[in-house]
Amino acid sequence: MKEKISIIGAGSWGTTLAVYLSKKGVEVKLHSVFKEHNLQMKKRRKNELFLKNVKFPSLLSVETSLKKALDEEIILIAIPVKFIRKVLKKVARQGVNLEDKIFVSVSKGIEVKSLKRVSEIIEKELDASHIGVLSGPTIAKEVAKGIPTTAVIASEEEPVGKKLQELFNSQTFRIYLHNDVTGVELAGALKNIIALACGISDGLGFGTNTKSALVTRGLVEIARIGEKLGAQPQTFWGISGLGDLITTCFSPYSRNRTVGEFIGKGKNLKNIIEKMDMVAEGVETVKSAYKMTKELEVNMPIVEQVYKVLYKNKSAYRAVTDLMSRPAKREKIN
Repeated sequence: MKEKISIIGAGSWGTTLAVYLSKKGVEVKLHSVFKEHNLQMKKRRKNELFLKNVKFPSLLSVETSLKKALDEEIILIAIPVKFIRKVLKKVARQGVNLEDKIFVSVSKGIEVKSLKRVSEIIEKELDASHIGVLSGPTIAKEVAKGIPTTAVIASEEEPVGKKLQELFNSQTFRIYLHNDVTGVELAGALKNIIALACGISDGLGFGTNTKSALVTRGLVEIARIGEKLGAQPQTFWGISGLGDLITTCFSPYSRNRTVGEFIGKGKNLKNIIEKMDMVAEGVETVKSAYKMTKELEVNMPIVEQVYKVLYKNKSAYRAVTDLMSRPAKREKIN
């Protein structure tokens, strides 16, 4: 009997996973939160907005009804974090028994107002008890092409984690199991801010030396706040931590690095965002992270400077100067 799942959210990543899993032999229902988008995908058998030139396999169906999309046991949530709570409230109103469902977050971010991770929002809004998180260095375009990729499935329930590992794992997409949901989610969210910083460095015309410093010290900042929130320190040196950070900071396909590059070149943030088809999660997450540094009293100088460049009209060059001009000290990795 074929495995059956649903994916709510038809952006580039949600659609890529829908195509990947259906090619793997899984029956997939893909549901966009926008009615016209559903109708367009159903008619053309492709997602021309976010994954052009990729035809939908026969096992991938477009489900226009949110209620029917909730029929399956496993439901992936692939919505930008800014809109997740609103969508989940709509899910909860469908009158479907969600008690035995497995929800999988494939989104990376931290809600600005509540400072909650995606799994926490799912648990709260849906009263869900079976939750997994898929995260790691997973550029959608590369996964869509079948380029060898690794990722992590994190869950506090071993049986849920193993079921999801089996669902996603293949010769081109190797999945590791993890139990540190907090660390995996924080790493996936916060690395986008460091990618913005690396993009700013690229836009200013700096080199590999600068970028390597940002990646290394950025990882220290991520691990620092992660440990404060109860994450396992070693998580940040693994696939969902260092691995995802490197990919997002160096890939030309990284939306967050690209936004940062435009900022470094002097472009206006609002204009950059208006011209983008997809969401760069770091633009919102930096608000959350900056707020967390104040509430938790955690020193995160790179995060602070990125926030000031994006939202306090600080010049990118001055931000770099201020980072480099801080008092000299002994290197610490915590």
